[in-house]
Amino acid sequence: MPGETLLPFLSVSLSTLNSLISIFPPLSFSFPSFSRSKNPKSPEMGLKQALTDPNMDPKKRRRVAFPSIDVGVEANECIKIFLVSCKEEVGVEGSFQIDPVDLNQFFDEDGKIFGYKNLKINIFLSTISFHAYADVTFESSSDGGKGITDLKPALQKILGESLVVEKEEFLQTFSSGVDYIRNVISNGEVLRREAAKGDNNKSNNQLEPESFTVEVIRMAVNSMSVGELYCRLVPLVLLLVDGSSPIDVTDPRWEIYLAVESKSNDQGVVGIKLLGFAAVYRFYYYPDSSRLRISQVLVLPPYQGQGHGRLLLEVLNSVALSENVYDVTVEEPSDHLQHVRTIVDMHRLLDFEPIKQAIISVALHLKQGNLPKKPSKLQSDPPATAVEDVRRSLKINKKQFLQCWEILIYLELDHSDSNCMENYRTLITDRTRNDILGKDTGVAEKQLIEVPNDYDHEMTFVMFCPSDNVKMDKINAEVEGNQVTREEQLKQLVDERMKEIMEIAQKISLNR
Repeated sequence: MPGETLLPFLSVSLSTLNSLISIFPPLSFSFPSFSRSKNPKSPEMGLKQALTDPNMDPKKRRRVAFPSIDVGVEANECIKIFLVSCKEEVGVEGSFQIDPVDLNQFFDEDGKIFGYKNLKINIFLSTISFHAYADVTFESSSDGGKGITDLKPALQKILGESLVVEKEEFLQTFSSGVDYIRNVISNGEVLRREAAKGDNNKSNNQLEPESFTVEVIRMAVNSMSVGELYCRLVPLVLLLVDGSSPIDVTDPRWEIYLAVESKSNDQGVVGIKLLGFAAVYRFYYYPDSSRLRISQVLVLPPYQGQGHGRLLLEVLNSVALSENVYDVTVEEPSDHLQHVRTIVDMHRLLDFEPIKQAIISVALHLKQGNLPKKPSKLQSDPPATAVEDVRRSLKINKKQFLQCWEILIYLELDHSDSNCMENYRTLITDRTRNDILGKDTGVAEKQLIEVPNDYDHEMTFVMFCPSDNVKMDKINAEVEGNQVTREEQLKQLVDERMKEIMEIAQKISLNR
């Protein structure tokens, strides 16, 4: 209608509206003013703040709880490994604990175990039957965001076929497997037998005097009983030999040399225990020979330091000579194995007449002259005829002979002569540099230069071959920093080698 205003859900005339306004007093309204700011708050945020009562009791305010994230525990921190020889030693404080290599490598997620509170894993390895049992305890388990680690596959990865699930079954192996080693070696070939030091016939007054004999026995790994024994020894190999991996027990070229101790009395042999072993691969060498490669040498921790590793190496050298193999090598020896191996070979080389004159000649040169400080072609290497004589007569390969050669020269020097010893150090420095960079380092050859980039400068390099028209000054300026670092590293290597040489020389001198 004309003169009327329509409102939603209500229609009134203007006259009626004016009457209503005259009845009620005027109302005043105020609106908050808004101003622009660098970080303006949204209306929703402002509304939430306005609805918050500052006088509200804090205890009644809503609290949001965030679950704690499970950071896990490293395998190295919660796993302990013990060697036990009887059931009474299982779970008892004071049992022989071994110090294994990094246990974290057997677990995913950087070696972490997740989902357990106060986790403890005690692994017991029997030195009688070489079975294993894992005692796992924890207060509780729950998924803290990383899941719950399944321990069984990881333990199986470490212990393999030797793992026994039930404790009672594991305890029974100490009685059921008491003759396990005796049965395995019954058909083996005895290569060496000698009385154990300090244990032979302890007292003549004893009614039943006991004697202890150490034997080295050779067996083929691909036989069923020996293959089973090696599989039970694999956990010790993985735990004690860094970077090791199991051998193929089905390959007929693998041989195992077992060092065992037999205890005897008037009744005969009353006990046999395994002390250690060596796994050796026999390579074919054209046209009608073979090479022995020592892959693994392990002496059980309770029997280390008693000469059993040395005995195994001596037997292997005897086998190489008697069977006229080409030479004997060692696959990635540990520092300790290399140390023992060098001492064994040094005693043999000191009695080897064909090389003595060559040693004296090099020592005389060091006593009389001054070696150049800059790298030069070495004049101190053994003659090629000496290298071949040593290989043919002692079965020592060239690389090992060169290691021993440095010590042979050192033993021939006057250690109180400072000039002579400085010359000797220069010789060791040149040899170490050549081992790293190659011989004749003064000749222009292909070289590597590290160059920086925007990502990882340690991962970038350039290879070049300098020629006469290359401005070496510019190149040398670019690599000057690397050269300083290289020289520092070289000095450290030489210091370590000199220390090693002196330690071995001292032991050799005491035993001559």
